[in-house]
Amino acid sequence: MARAGSLDRIVGVFESAAGAFLAVVTALTFVSVVLRYAFNWGIPDAFDISRNLLGIVIFWGIGVAGHRGDHITVDLLWGAFGPRLRRAIDIFASILSLGGIAVFAWMMADKVLTTRADNVLTFDLHIPVWPFFLVAWIGLVLAVLLLLLRLVRLSLAPPAADAAAPSASH
Repeated sequence: MARAGSLDRIVGVFESAAGAFLAVVTALTFVSVVLRYAFNWGIPDAFDISRNLLGIVIFWGIGVAGHRGDHITVDLLWGAFGPRLRRAIDIFASILSLGGIAVFAWMMADKVLTTRADNVLTFDLHIPVWPFFLVAWIGLVLAVLLLLLRLVRLSLAPPAADAAAPSASH
C-alpha cells in the first residue's frame, strides 16, 4: 500500500501543477481582458502563452483522469454484465486508451522536435514555443505510464473487486 500512497502523492503533484497552470491561464486572461477594455492595451503574447499553458493542462489532465478513472464513460452495457465481463470490458477499454495515448505521445514527441528545429516563436515577445510543447509531452508520457499501471492493476485485481461500483475499480 505504500506504493499506492506514494503514487497518489506523485499524481497529486502533477494535478496541483496542472491546477497552477490553469490558475495562470485564468489570471492572464482576466488581466488581459481588463487591460484591453479599460486601457486599450494588452499583455504581449497573452494569447499564445495562455493557449500553450492550456494545452499543458489538458495533456496533464489526461494522465490524472486516466489513472483515477475519472474520464467520461458510458456504463449502460457495463452495468448490465457480471463481474467477469465488466473486468474484460475495463481491460479492453484500458488497452484502447493506452494505445491511443501512446500514439499521441509518440506524435507529440515528434512535434516537440520539429517545433524546436523550426525555431517556432511567439508573435510579440519571440518566446520559443517548444518548451511549452515539451512540458505538454511530459504530461502525455505520464498518461501512458499511468494508463499502463492501471492496465496492470486491472489485470491483476481479484475478480471480487470487480463486483464493486464502477468508481471502486477505476
